Amino acid sequence: MTSTGRRIFQVIDGNKKFVGDGFDVTSPMPGPRIRQLSPYLLIDHTGPMAVAPTDAPLGTPPHPHRGFETVTVVYEGYLAHRDTAGHTGALGPSDVQWMTAGAGLLHEERHEKEFAKRGGTLELLQLWVNVPKKDKLAPPRYQNIVGTSIPAVATPDGLGQIRVIAGTYEGTTGPAETFSPITLLDVHLQQGNQTTLRLPADYNVGIYVVKGDIILHGDRAATTKQLVVFGWDSTDIHLTATTDAVLLVLAGAPIEEPLATYGPFVMNTNQELVQAIADFESGGMGTFPEDE
Repeated sequence: MTSTGRRIFQVIDGNKKFVGDGFDVTSPMPGPRIRQLSPYLLIDHTGPMAVAPTDAPLGTPPHPHRGFETVTVVYEGYLAHRDTAGHTGALGPSDVQWMTAGAGLLHEERHEKEFAKRGGTLELLQLWVNVPKKDKLAPPRYQNIVGTSIPAVATPDGLGQIRVIAGTYEGTTGPAETFSPITLLDVHLQQGNQTTLRLPADYNVGIYVVKGDIILHGDRAATTKQLVVFGWDSTDIHLTATTDAVLLVLAGAPIEEPLATYGPFVMNTNQELVQAIADFESGGMGTFPEDE
């Protein structure tokens, strides 16, 4: 192990896009370093965006998924979810939704009804997380993780809190159930905080800066909506918050299997993608009542 900390491969700026009619998104993944962040496949950062009051909540209409998981972390505002596996839910600030698409379903995400009526600020992150081949066709699952159930670890100087969403960090285990070894941390730092994150050296690791400014290893800067991709030469990441900052730490054991992707489907072979498309088009991933 080196004493200077994990090598920094790249600092990536996100591309801007609009998803559905309700999500103004910055996305630094997928990109050229996708293999270096397996099992993570995508980061979509919505907002912060102003939501005007309306009686017709905006969002994304029903769309399919198969073969992976979506993870949504809400920072401001409220989001409603439903899917054809029968799951429904609403998320607010500090809540997390961990949805296993598994064998396939349709789901819909919209601004929560009462939040849409009064309007406000919306900010959230959605991740796509791959699963091993043996679990691609698992039954769909929905984990609604209330913010108050997520444990936190204080940084040694008392200027930071590290919420453990999944995996174990400094002896604290998060509530999310995962198919492969993953550590997902929601880190909140005050200006001036200096801390060292320690993660298994053989894990892939990325840090996404939700907001704020940080310095890594004493000389590399990263700022709001940038993704930092690291190497495997150390357990340590040294960071300093030069402003108040919020970071999402994406760490996990890589899934070293073939990867075949097409839109909302993540499988191992093109043949499996063809089958996923056929199953969706034939209605095999379900329908909502008004679609029947």
